Amino acid sequence: MAVDLDDVRKLCELMTQANRGDHFHALGIEVLEIFRGGASMKLEYHEDLVGDPATGVVHGGAITALLDSCCGFAASTVLDELGLTPTIDLRIDYMGAAEPHKPIIGKAEVYRTTKNVIFTRGVAFQDDESRPVAHAVGNFVALEPGTFDNFREGVLSAYAKMVAEQGGAA
Repeated sequence: MAVDLDDVRKLCELMTQANRGDHFHALGIEVLEIFRGGASMKLEYHEDLVGDPATGVVHGGAITALLDSCCGFAASTVLDELGLTPTIDLRIDYMGAAEPHKPIIGKAEVYRTTKNVIFTRGVAFQDDESRPVAHAVGNFVALEPGTFDNFREGVLSAYAKMVAEQGGAA
């Protein structure tokens, strides 16, 4: 049985929107798309992310967080039930500096799964995916089914509460 992608989308939105003091808010990361075996996210440019004040270039740590999150969310789309996928290993190859004052897009895909490990790859880019800022390869834990008993109900309840507080419909 495959996880419901709408449930994964709600989990990802909850994780990126609900906790105002977390790294998603500090970095300005938002989910663009969740699909079976993949995800895409956006990192908006802002001065707090600048690693080099002389050039205005975004710090590599912000790009690492974008790609780690994107790969992890992609990994969660291939689970049998809604759950989290802790990072085992993440490698980032920086290909060049991101252009200041422009958002950075992260895209990730799952390229192999085993009983215990989900293998992903991702790319961060700005205007043109063929001109990447960075590439990522990440391995994530596929925890045993049942690890997240009642997790789905908790996520959906918290998501509905968040949407209600924002004045929207779940």
